[in-house]
Amino acid sequence: MLFTSPRSNTTENLYTVAFYNLENLFDIRNNDHILDEGFTPNGIKKWTPKRYQKKIVNLGRAISRIGEKFNQHPPVLVGLSEVENGLVLNDLIQTDSLKKTDYGYVHFDSPDERGIDTALLYRKRYFNVIRTEAIPLDVYSLEGVVDRTRDILYVFGTLNGEEVHLFINHWPSRREGGVATAYKRMHATNTILQYMAKLEESHQDPNYIVMGDFNDDPSSESMQHLVASKQLYNPMEKMHSPFRGSAQHKRQWNLFDQIIVSHNFFNYEKGTHSFAHANIFDEHFLKEDKGRYKGSPLRTFVGNKYKGGYSDHFPVYIQLKYNT
Repeated sequence: MLFTSPRSNTTENLYTVAFYNLENLFDIRNNDHILDEGFTPNGIKKWTPKRYQKKIVNLGRAISRIGEKFNQHPPVLVGLSEVENGLVLNDLIQTDSLKKTDYGYVHFDSPDERGIDTALLYRKRYFNVIRTEAIPLDVYSLEGVVDRTRDILYVFGTLNGEEVHLFINHWPSRREGGVATAYKRMHATNTILQYMAKLEESHQDPNYIVMGDFNDDPSSESMQHLVASKQLYNPMEKMHSPFRGSAQHKRQWNLFDQIIVSHNFFNYEKGTHSFAHANIFDEHFLKEDKGRYKGSPLRTFVGNKYKGGYSDHFPVYIQLKYNT
């Protein structure tokens, strides 16, 4: 299902903004400072150069095609999660599918124990980076032990000359249960809201794009609180159903991957961007094509069994129309 603004009836001046959880994009080297031993040639995943290269090529192909039904150009901005370091990002943007698309990237090493971080790919021709920051997400267990989780990546820049504030997220998981860990994701919401409040002291009516793997659905309390507190718009809210999502768990669909925008993306003044479309990029080539998991994301691994696919998540995207 596609959600469209009534004023978006053309692909002219259309720019795709995407988010993609890449499912453990590790290089093949062992880093003594993180828990990546499994993703080495001798590790439990048998993460060989051949397997790594296949994943890089697969992901490059997928990213290059996001939103292609409505805009033939690769995304102008791509938020990413589960990337190990700058090396894998550099390898990714040098794949045949992406190397002619002038991508740069923003990345910080986070305190996550596994070393999986958030990042941003951006097309240098259209997006100019002004300021970046890794916003710490200081989450503690109920016993008071620090949870070394991913930072929130903040990027301030201009898209076709218009200022945009981006937040790229990978919120704490539900591994210990959705209810038991809900307070961690609510803390992530409040961290973003506090940062926005500071921004608004020096930026009038800022344009926000908040994207990520939130480990919560659009209807979850954390997401509802985020949207309501700043009068944001979440186009994914109407998209989630029992029959479609961005990832599956125990045969049930979740839409943890979302892109949320501020309401000033619904103005149509010259030199601004307006919201046009939102969708899940769940094309056939990204899916299991047979068996009990037919239709679910074609993963790289199921447990420790190598599948050679793309990711355990589908990308999501929005499209913005530049008003001339």
